[in-house]
Order: sequence, then structure tokens, then C-alpha cells
Amino acid sequence: MLTVAKLNGAKLNGANLNGANLFGADLTDACLIYAILVNTNLTKANLTGCYVYGLSAWDVQLEGAIQTNLVITPPYTPIITVDNLEVAQFIYLLLNNQKIRHIIDTITSKVVLILGRFTPERKAVLDAIRDALRKRDYLPILLDFEKPSSRDITETVSTLAHMARFVIADITDAKSIPQELMAIVPSLPGVPVQPLLLSSQQEYGMFEHFRRYPWVLETFLYDDENRLLAALNEKVIGPAEAKAKGKVSV
Repeated sequence: MLTVAKLNGAKLNGANLNGANLFGADLTDACLIYAILVNTNLTKANLTGCYVYGLSAWDVQLEGAIQTNLVITPPYTPIITVDNLEVAQFIYLLLNNQKIRHIIDTITSKVVLILGRFTPERKAVLDAIRDALRKRDYLPILLDFEKPSSRDITETVSTLAHMARFVIADITDAKSIPQELMAIVPSLPGVPVQPLLLSSQQEYGMFEHFRRYPWVLETFLYDDENRLLAALNEKVIGPAEAKAKGKVSV
């Protein structure tokens, strides 16, 4: 048992800690270079000053853990520290891999999050929007929210919205959309939201709340799928891109 173990300064280079229970352990200044932590319990452990270069961390339990000054760089190189074990590897790759930086830049300039109902009629429209965006060199992400929204789904929407260039939200027959928009609109002023609505319908009652946010664009009313696609550049992509670039859409 390694619970509450005193491992401060321990040399655990390359150690296989897969499934280990290190609850409350003191790992201050320990060397975890190339260590394997899969399903490892580090709840309430003290990881202050650990050396974590090359560490593999998957599904690690870190509730209440102290993660201050984790050293992500290899020995004998300038020291860079972070305060989160789960993102340490990502931060190192981001700093040292030009391809990773390029991928991130590409994602944030190309991703378009599409929200809407997934009834057969509505899904056909969303699929058509996705295909049209692909042809315009975007990376459309389409998620099925026909099922009741959960905390996990809402958090997923929020995460994807943070990566998006803009959001297209078809609020026709709105069901889960109000909750998803409430999760992303107030906190993401840099991500324009372009609402769409079938012209034969009206906006749901609470949608008026979003009009106070300048990054929520005027709702585009469309008569059918074909007319929507014909106007996609001018009425949907154009205004969203102009807002994303800080321009005034006309």
C-alpha cells in the first residue's frame, strides 16, 4: 500500500504506477520522468515540484491533489513549470512542436459547431449545412442533442464551442438548444452565434434573452433547405466570419 506514503524526492523514473493507490502520498520533488500513471489514485496527494517530463497520465484521480510547480522539461534544460498534471504533456508539446501549434491554429480557424434538432426532417437540414461547410474548407462538428441534455453533454458543447470559429444554431423546433446556448453564449464573446429558423415558425420565448449579446447575430429565416443553402454564404457564413474578424456585418 502506498497510501499516505512519504515519497518526497523519490526516484521513480520509468516506474509503472498503473492502478497504484497513492491516496494522500507525499511526492514533493519526486522524479516521475517517463513514469506510467494509468488509473492511478492521486487523490489528496502532494505533487509539488515533481519532475513529469515524458510521464504518461490517463484517467488519473486528482481530487484534492496539490499540483504546484510541475516540471515539464527534461533534465539539463531551462525549467518550465505548470500546475496541472493532466495538461502537462499537452503544454510541453504545444511549446516544442510546431506541427501541434499549426494544428491548433487550424482547428480554431476552421471549426464550426452546428446545433439543432435531430428529428428526421431537421437532421436533413443540418446534414446539408455540414456538407456545404465541408466544401468551403471548414471543419463542421455536428452533435445529436435529441436525447435529454446532461451535464456531460453541456460541458462537451462548451468545450467544442471554445474551439469554434463560430456556431450555427438552428433553433427550429427548439428542444435542447436553449440549454446549450445558455451554456456557451454568455461566456464566449469571441465566438459568434448565427441562429437559423424555418420561416414558418417563431423563435422560442426565451430566445429574446440572447439578443443582448452582440455576438449573437440576427436570426436568418429560411423557407426550405434549398433556399438556405443558396443563401449560406451571404446570410450565414458571411455575417459570422465578419463578426469573428471584428468587422461590422451589414
